[in-house]
Amino acid sequence: MNRSWLPPGKNCGLCGEVSCRSFLRSVQAQEKFYEDCPFYKETQGGCGVDWELEATHPERDVLGHGYDFVLQPLPGEISARKIVLPFRGDLVEKLEIREGDLVVGRPMGAGCPIPHVLRVIEADPITGLLTTWVVGPKFARDGQQEVKNVSAYHMVGFEGIATAIRKEPTLGCRMTFLPGFCMMSLNHTGLVNMVLQKSEGPHIRIENILILATRDWD
Repeated sequence: MNRSWLPPGKNCGLCGEVSCRSFLRSVQAQEKFYEDCPFYKETQGGCGVDWELEATHPERDVLGHGYDFVLQPLPGEISARKIVLPFRGDLVEKLEIREGDLVVGRPMGAGCPIPHVLRVIEADPITGLLTTWVVGPKFARDGQQEVKNVSAYHMVGFEGIATAIRKEPTLGCRMTFLPGFCMMSLNHTGLVNMVLQKSEGPHIRIENILILATRDWD
């Protein structure tokens, strides 16, 4: 068993834990095994079993699209930051959504069919904008915290560290990217409006988000 392997940070909940971090803690406590993660891959080599040292992303998404980069969390965070706007912006004030709250809704504005559970980092009662992390669905199921349902929202933007870079993130350009937590592994596209060069990689913000779900894109 390779102790250097890390899960991909999707926080999908398929392992039975609320996040990839809690999964690793359970592995260390010998309550879970690396094999419980659906992204833990085993390859057969000439000398036996060779375990991947880290989670990787394919060069193309599930529809065969290439992407310019993968967007991963800022240091110490659990997912890339996701900025959303509920279809009814007044729900932020009406539901008294605050930092630390759990919110569930579907990114209907971009056409995504999957509801997401979000942990609120910042809530703006004036604009209705929520800055969030994407967390696993188990958060909504364990009953330990109220989950506030906004039903549907627009994906306004993402913020995180660009990795697996094939085209350098460029200010003012529309670029394609794969959110590291995207369970569907579908290419997204957006306008880059912030690029900060950091030691861990380009820290970027990208807005005007669309899901690139077409087969004739090159």
